[in-house]
Amino acid sequence: MDKKTGNIIKYTLSGILAVVLVWFAFRGVDWQAFWQGLQQTRWTWVALYFVAAVLAIVFRVERWIALMRPLDDQIRRLTVWDALNVGNLVNVVLPGAGEFVRCGYVSSKRMSYDKAFGTIACERLSDVIAVAVVLILALVSKWSSFGPFFVENIWTPMTGRLGGSPAWILVGVLVLLGALVWAVFHFRTRVRLFAKIADRLKGLGTGFASFAKMERKWPFLLSTLGIWAMYVMMMWCTVRALPMLDGLTLVDALFLSAVGNIASVIPVPGGIGAYHYLVALSVQSLYGATWETGILLATLGHEAHAILIIVLGVLSYLRVSLQNRK
Repeated sequence: MDKKTGNIIKYTLSGILAVVLVWFAFRGVDWQAFWQGLQQTRWTWVALYFVAAVLAIVFRVERWIALMRPLDDQIRRLTVWDALNVGNLVNVVLPGAGEFVRCGYVSSKRMSYDKAFGTIACERLSDVIAVAVVLILALVSKWSSFGPFFVENIWTPMTGRLGGSPAWILVGVLVLLGALVWAVFHFRTRVRLFAKIADRLKGLGTGFASFAKMERKWPFLLSTLGIWAMYVMMMWCTVRALPMLDGLTLVDALFLSAVGNIASVIPVPGGIGAYHYLVALSVQSLYGATWETGILLATLGHEAHAILIIVLGVLSYLRVSLQNRK
């Protein structure tokens, strides 16, 4: 199977999964109640949501620059801004493909494509840690409410589908990857393919290790904190936009933000369906709200973010295209 056919199959299956999840999320919705809730929306809070969302992107730009500076000290903020926006735009349609696209925007003679991708791998690792920290903070804050819901609706289904202990599966995967990496480097002088893979892995490793090369690590750490603080504020603004959820607190927004980010891991275009289902289920189960209210909360936050990503992505793509034409 060639690469093009494999990509077609992968993205087709991803699209089918998105359709199925959307159907599960929106089946049985009382659309009259949904529209009534939408009419009560406080749009000032939606405007503040956009402010927080833009600030999250700004913090992402600063964090990525902090990682890339040891590799290319002449990288420009506008270049990184455009790369992030176009990559986010691609991710809306093809999950994960945007990471490869934005590497092409920032790679140069000083910083190869592999090294740029390594910095993104470092970013993603820090994001995984941040999701875990946000989730733990929320669970510790209100374990009596959040704990049973998380175990029953997220942890148990997730580990049950793995068909065994997640810890042992993770260990097995790591051992297998370690063995493959050892084989590549051990036989690289004998197998031409292994030599090419080894060169790629070295570049990836250099980019991933860029965190250790940073003279000042505080900009990276503070930017990461800013990103996830803005994500929580985005959820808080969405909650405050709906009068029927006035009883929720910032701690509730913290947990809902963590749930939404867990849903975004599911490989469907733009997180469509998975995000809506988990957020709506959380709102209904934890706070006794209607399913329509949960769907409205998820739709408002998800679609507002999608609109922002599309607008910024198109603007950045047009700017780069016009600059290249000149």
